[in-house]
Amino acid sequence: MDIDLPAFLAERRPTVLVVGDVMLDEWLTGSADRLCREAPAPVVAVDQRVTAPGGAANTAVNLAALGAEVAMVSTVGEDDAGIELLAALRKSDVDTSLVEVGDGRRTTTKRRVVAGEQVVVRLDDGDRDQKPLSSVDGLVAAAGHADAIVLCDYGTGLLAGDTLDRLRLARERLPLLVVDAHEPARWADLRPDVVTPNAGETETVLGVPIPREGQVEFLDRHRDRLLAGTGAAAVAVTLDRDGAVLLDGDRPVHRTWARPVPDNHTAGAGDTFCAALTTALGAGLSIVVAVELAQAAADVVVHRPETAVCSVADLTERLGAGSPRLLDHDRLAELVAEHRAAGRRIVFTNGCFDVLHRGHVSYLNEAKRLGDVLVVAINSDAGVARLKGADRPVNGLADRAGVLAGLSCVDHLTVFDEDTPAALLERLRPEIYAKGGDHRAELLAETDVVHGYGGEVRILGYLPDRSTTAVIDRIRNGH
Repeated sequence: MDIDLPAFLAERRPTVLVVGDVMLDEWLTGSADRLCREAPAPVVAVDQRVTAPGGAANTAVNLAALGAEVAMVSTVGEDDAGIELLAALRKSDVDTSLVEVGDGRRTTTKRRVVAGEQVVVRLDDGDRDQKPLSSVDGLVAAAGHADAIVLCDYGTGLLAGDTLDRLRLARERLPLLVVDAHEPARWADLRPDVVTPNAGETETVLGVPIPREGQVEFLDRHRDRLLAGTGAAAVAVTLDRDGAVLLDGDRPVHRTWARPVPDNHTAGAGDTFCAALTTALGAGLSIVVAVELAQAAADVVVHRPETAVCSVADLTERLGAGSPRLLDHDRLAELVAEHRAAGRRIVFTNGCFDVLHRGHVSYLNEAKRLGDVLVVAINSDAGVARLKGADRPVNGLADRAGVLAGLSCVDHLTVFDEDTPAALLERLRPEIYAKGGDHRAELLAETDVVHGYGGEVRILGYLPDRSTTAVIDRIRNGH
């Protein structure tokens, strides 16, 4: 994943309409040293109050922070919470001209009382059954100038009534449509481009629970039911600490890996994921790259307290900081030994990875799913030239490593100068040696080495017409 991608998003500045349920998130933090007399409940001495846009409003401010031009379509009450929420949206450069104010509404608020690192209680206030949105015509008119629409339906009733019917009639005039809904099946007739359900919402669509083990394989087996049930062209299932799973038509399943945090740090992470995904798609990036960027953005906010926002600078830093340096073989051997002592299964693969393409990403993703830790060994520039010709590599070692390191599936990177990584395999002794589907195990020089120490050679899936040589040929031929 290129660390320059966030800057590209900000430069592209896709225009996005966010439609749905907004709320004000409030965090009251302090210390709790005693129980109250009236009940066995802690007394929290509040020393700080922090508020932030929540729900669809959080999606909007995250979009704006990533460089999108954002307009909010929603309703708020003419109350203190509504005034504060509108001010926060405007401060974040979100256009609120399509937000309805008043009409007897009460703005939804979610107050969390926190003692130390622990949420003691959450207090929800505001309308539970809202009047349906009345500005659908304005939404459809504005959609003609947008790159994307995000529908955030949390079941309050705001998007009830004839909203779905009116949007369905206008579907051909709507741009890229992303749906983030508690009941994604409700929007199936709208044929969204992408839906982003969490595990619980996915289980509702499928009618069966997702097993704790084998989540990716389970979702892949049920992809037809999930795509049909949501009406979507692609589904990105968010699984909190287990990352996300992308099911894009009949293309190979793609998984991301998250950096786990305690559950009390995950407020709003799904909104950030949806925002980054939409920004990337609205800017014209592929959905696989968009999902990887979305995971990186979610990783930023879950490591912060309260409801947080991921900016262009944050995402750039995350991709750069998340890029492990090229390890020398001694240090890599030490880390592999530590992983093995902790009971982790090591997967090893290697290649030139010059001009990274979807075939590379697909097979690396599949390789990581074979174990717990993925080690990628990259041919040196001199090694690439010997294997591919004097005009290769197109990208030098540092660039090739930087792009690979941004993929959430890659754990460790190293470089080797020999024509094969046989000596490195003998030293590290990974449980699995994985290669792309354009290879045959019996023809690999490394196979005897791997079998000699008791390891397994796995040949993974292959995407035809997806090779660096083919990409370079198309570029040279002007295609």
